[in-house]
Amino acid sequence: QVQLVESGGGLVQAGVSLRLSCSASGRTLRTNTMGWFRQAPGKEREFVAAIRWPDTATVHADSVKGRFTVSRDSAKNTVYLQMNGLRAEDTAVYFCASSSRRLIMSAMSLNHMYIDWGQGTQVTVSS
Repeated sequence: QVQLVESGGGLVQAGVSLRLSCSASGRTLRTNTMGWFRQAPGKEREFVAAIRWPDTATVHADSVKGRFTVSRDSAKNTVYLQMNGLRAEDTAVYFCASSSRRLIMSAMSLNHMYIDWGQGTQVTVSS
């Protein structure tokens, strides 16, 4: 099992930037694909971005393309989500997830492909 801990969330104004971190521990060899998902109140969990290892292929949701960037520091077993130009509609709890598989690009956005999940970190953007 992999333990995932997110951090970096907070209350910010629209237009500013935040960087979320997801630190993995335990069986980190099971983190060949790592993703970020978010869930706003009253809505279903939705895909945000994912990164595959070791080729570092990435996928971003259309709603965040050009604003959010996923990256990974394998030496630190940490995945990041750099969020620029935040909007009120980005308000949600952000979750980190991992899969032991090197998922194909079309599968990286599917939440059922991920096995381990963090507890989430709240991001609130005021307009």
